[in-house]
Amino acid sequence: MTPVVWAVSLSLFACGLAAVLLRRELIAMLLGVELMVSAVNVSLVCHASAFGDVEGMSAALLILAVAAAEAVVGLSLILQLHRDGRAADSEALQELRG
Repeated sequence: MTPVVWAVSLSLFACGLAAVLLRRELIAMLLGVELMVSAVNVSLVCHASAFGDVEGMSAALLILAVAAAEAVVGLSLILQLHRDGRAADSEALQELRG
């Protein structure tokens, strides 16, 4: 892999990790997780294209589909919290039942 791809992947992953660790809003944390998944996916696609690996490309597509499903589930949970009038803040949220 080229150093540019490593730098892009590292910066995307670092931004996602910072969003998850430093922010307390659930939307920001979900976006941070999506950034981290995208960073891994960028490096996987670059590696697969460099070596002509079809399995790597199909794994990247599978990861993309799982990330989309994760976003749908996370956003639906956050939307349900908003409908119930509860704060979408990770410090205020202790359980999802109720």
